[in-house]
Amino acid sequence: MAHVSNLPCDGDGVCMVCKVKAAEGETITCKTCATPWHAACLTTPPKTLADAAQWECPDCSDLTGAAVQPAVSGGGLVEKIRAIESDASLNDREKAKQRQELLGGGGEKEKEKKGGDGGVGCLGILGDKFNCSICMQLLEKPVSTPCGHNFCLKCFHKWVGQQGKKTCAICRKTIPPKMAREPRINSAIVMAIRMAKYSQSSSSVGPPKASHFIHNQDRPDKAFTTERAKKSGNANACSGKIFVTIPLDFFGPITAENDPTRNTGVVVGETWENRMDCRQWGAHFPHVAGICGQSDHGAQSVALSGGYVDDEDHGEWFLYTGSGGRDLTGNKRTNKEQSFDQTFLKYNEALRISCRQGYPVRVVRSHKEKRSSYAPLEGVRYDGVYRIEKCWRKIGIQGFKVCRYLFVRCDNEPAPWTSDTHGDRPRSSLPSVSELKKATDITERKGSPAWDYDEEQGRWVWKRPQPASRKAPGDYEEDSEGNKITGKRKRKSQKGSVKQKLLKEFSCLICRKVMVQPMTTPCAHNFCKGCLEGAFAGQSFVKDRTCGGRRTLRAQKNVMKCPSCKNDISEFLQNPQVNRELMNVIESLQDQMKEESLEAETVVEEKSDSLSNDAEDGASMDVDTNEDSVDAENKENRDVNAEIVKPKPKPSKGKKKGSVKTPDDTPTRRVSKRNKVAAAM
Repeated sequence: MAHVSNLPCDGDGVCMVCKVKAAEGETITCKTCATPWHAACLTTPPKTLADAAQWECPDCSDLTGAAVQPAVSGGGLVEKIRAIESDASLNDREKAKQRQELLGGGGEKEKEKKGGDGGVGCLGILGDKFNCSICMQLLEKPVSTPCGHNFCLKCFHKWVGQQGKKTCAICRKTIPPKMAREPRINSAIVMAIRMAKYSQSSSSVGPPKASHFIHNQDRPDKAFTTERAKKSGNANACSGKIFVTIPLDFFGPITAENDPTRNTGVVVGETWENRMDCRQWGAHFPHVAGICGQSDHGAQSVALSGGYVDDEDHGEWFLYTGSGGRDLTGNKRTNKEQSFDQTFLKYNEALRISCRQGYPVRVVRSHKEKRSSYAPLEGVRYDGVYRIEKCWRKIGIQGFKVCRYLFVRCDNEPAPWTSDTHGDRPRSSLPSVSELKKATDITERKGSPAWDYDEEQGRWVWKRPQPASRKAPGDYEEDSEGNKITGKRKRKSQKGSVKQKLLKEFSCLICRKVMVQPMTTPCAHNFCKGCLEGAFAGQSFVKDRTCGGRRTLRAQKNVMKCPSCKNDISEFLQNPQVNRELMNVIESLQDQMKEESLEAETVVEEKSDSLSNDAEDGASMDVDTNEDSVDAENKENRDVNAEIVKPKPKPSKGKKKGSVKTPDDTPTRRVSKRNKVAAAM
């Protein structure tokens, strides 16, 4: 610490000792920390101009008699500043910048920006572009002005509120009064910075935690609970061993070839105690959801378990209600009241794809279905495969639209409730459904179904190739520590690129794609420039009015509401500005992703080239080996032929003296006299 009589000048140039603003020629600057001091108030001022050029303040030297605290030198701050000053490769501006970063704690932040491999990570990219123009630090609660500049909320309040400035700190454009009073935080930038920090901290901690994965062959035969379970019973139970060899997206009945345990497959009428046991035999994999399917692939199975009051069960056919329409937020996992309309999305779209393609859908009925005469008295029962013939939407019993599906049975085995000895036969017509008269969005299959009845075989078969699985069973790897990595973890590692997630945060709220020329409205919503201007194309900012066509009234302002909220952004649209800082970050991330993809392609090409070269070398070695083996085999055959006794024909002209021609025109060695005698005998 400086002596009580040795204090520098403050930010306004006022000496902290004499309280007088020192003139320009009366101050002296420390060569280490660049702090101005009042020369007249120093106890030991420099005597000459040469001494003044190399002068160090009392905080950076031991000129005073007082003991210097070891905190200054202990942290190495003075040594770092001296190293910066002694670096001849830096000019004065670069030295000043490095001193400022060092004194402001920027040195540690630069370390955080560096990735583990020495390169700049995602946090470094954001830090370079998302620095507040007032405090020069990474944005904290960022606020974006209409002119496209970003500031910390605290700095913005200080700039606008305390100092009373109504213009941007960078471009000096006027800030709208409403934004000056009520600035909005840009949530997209907040999420991007948070994600970058999280990825940086998670990568610096060490390797990821081992997944609690148990391979299927190591699982018990029944559902079980682990030490991590919070509740007893099947509430937090893990699935037992899967006994069938089908993937999770397998279509159609489960036959004997997929049942290595019993070699019977899953037969119609088979009953299990609960949904967890049903899952182990593949009839219906989800133990809670009523629909098993993918919105871009189709639905494999459904469960009739008393989910919706609109369901109608007639055994050989039933009307099934789709999913959704209920508020399940918070702790409302069993909400029975519908609060909004259902749409053909997610599971509902999966069922519609199966309807269009004619895929067979496995159906299980639960004893919880109390309104059906065909439900089992206890447990869960497999009732065969059905085909969705139609789907539509209608107003449900609770007053909201629901998705409806007409299921018709098409199985080769008889239903559990019939005494027939044969399976289903094709229907001449579909069941009559009265609610179709008031239905909307009706979907019917136009082409031939994939699962249909074959008259020659007298059974239901696949008329088209069975849909290929995208979730093959047993697909896992092991990491360096021997922990098993499931397909889900592999997909997460492949798709979980931090840069991809960051780009996803910078998506336009209109087109839902990565923003091109991003613009931030005063209400802190981000859009592409083209999307935002296209949303208000053809609209004028003012509306001309007349009074009955006789006289002109004052023009009225045309209200233009933000596409994401109800705030008026008409003033912003008169001169919209692109958020250059946000655009630079997006372009930097895209460029880095392109470079990484090119590097990955180069590595793959090099590996393929090396593999092809190895294959060619191996092929040439095989050819040489084959030639050697052929030569050896021919030699052995010649030796064997030499021992074969054959009659001697007359030698023909032009032939060599030491060889004869056999009847099959095969040249052999001359037969010896002893062999002739043996042949005659």
